[in-house]
Amino acid sequence: MADKTLHDLSKAMRDLDFCMLTTGTGRLTSRPMSNNGDVEYDGDSWFYAYEDSAKIRDIEQDPAVGLSFSEGKSLLGKPGIFIGIEGHAELIRDKAQFEAHWTKSLDRWFPQGTDTPGMILIKVHAERVRYWDGEEEGELRP
Repeated sequence: MADKTLHDLSKAMRDLDFCMLTTGTGRLTSRPMSNNGDVEYDGDSWFYAYEDSAKIRDIEQDPAVGLSFSEGKSLLGKPGIFIGIEGHAELIRDKAQFEAHWTKSLDRWFPQGTDTPGMILIKVHAERVRYWDGEEEGELRP
């Protein structure tokens, strides 16, 4: 086992634009979500969605979720980094929180910005983070 810190993983996650969010309510379902690489990862991930989506219904039934991040090959041709996060999702409807985590690139999916009707914020608090980078692996509990 290796000893990367949460700060080390945060630096790696800045370059990973998307992750897969997995929910499970009898069946596991994964879908791509945009990762906000502009922030320092501190054990919480933030995602915007539409409130009437299936992922929100899944989270309302069971807030246990998984996130998986991966990067292709490193500059030396070695495997890139893989990060798996087990966490607990919280649904946030507070506009002040929308604005606190907003980035301009989200306008593509939410054309009215933080005023987009039906928008909701998903906060995933990590309970366990596992990583593999081709040379080492480890686990953190933020």
